[in-house]
Amino acid sequence: MDKHAKIYVAGHRGMVGGAIVRQLQQAGYSNIVSRTHAELDLCNQAAVDAFFAAEKPDYVFLAAAKVGGIHANNVYRGEFIHQNLMIQSNVIDAAHRHGVNRLLFLGSSCIYPRDCPQPIREDYLLTGPLEQTNQPYALAKIAGIEMCWSYNRQYGTRYMAVMPTNLYGPGDNYHPENSHVIPALLRRAHESKLRGDTTFTVWGTGTPMREFLYCEDMAEACVHVMNLDDATYSQLLNDQQPPLLNIGTGQDITIAQLAQAVCDTVGLQAQLVFDTSKPDGTPRKLLDVSKLGALGWQAKTRFADGLQQAYRAAPFYAQ
Repeated sequence: MDKHAKIYVAGHRGMVGGAIVRQLQQAGYSNIVSRTHAELDLCNQAAVDAFFAAEKPDYVFLAAAKVGGIHANNVYRGEFIHQNLMIQSNVIDAAHRHGVNRLLFLGSSCIYPRDCPQPIREDYLLTGPLEQTNQPYALAKIAGIEMCWSYNRQYGTRYMAVMPTNLYGPGDNYHPENSHVIPALLRRAHESKLRGDTTFTVWGTGTPMREFLYCEDMAEACVHVMNLDDATYSQLLNDQQPPLLNIGTGQDITIAQLAQAVCDTVGLQAQLVFDTSKPDGTPRKLLDVSKLGALGWQAKTRFADGLQQAYRAAPFYAQ
């Protein structure tokens, strides 16, 4: 990407979108375009088309999405599938019709089957049933991958889909019920510390394994992929397989280990208690990141360091 190319970051106020903007600014990109939800409703097809017609961006990072943790995914199933389908369909189609050079669609590792072989390779997509608790969200993201691939094959576009593992970091959502596991645990552990609790309750059995990626690393990976030379980038786009790339660390931990790490970060000295009446979700979800590694990128942030930075950036930290 030329330093003066016009780059549209959809979802710039979210955790990942905000991190992408910071990465681009640090790298010297000077023509970054963004819109708040109040300025541009991405579910409004006419509004999205008018925006692309007026701005004509060269590159698009599609980080806008309706997201949430296991509770939100399971409760707001209609909202998750409807809003995500609308956002990605409008942006991908408008990008094609208004000549965007490259588009990077951000998905989620929940697109893969619930009981996948581990680590999960890109070609495991659509090889088995999905996890039921987040199936609407996963199906929407799978549709986005297929849309990128279909547009590439029919229209000659150059759109990629990147599938991050579980993300965390500054700008995360700390809603007590609808957030992802790390911000939910950080908030609850912080509140438990203030109350002086001697026990700390965690959903599920504590045995599921999860991989976590710091949001700044995710953003760096996205910029790296978008900046691949034409020959390398073109090799990722073909008729035989979706234009899909995993982004992760290649390492995972149990939920019990995560809960203990959160307690250590917050300074909470409490015994872990597991509420087995709550769902565990997918047993394990570790991404195979060898494809991305071959492209010259790997995660840099140590988990303990990222967790500490996430906690210090949380809105409740100074309380």
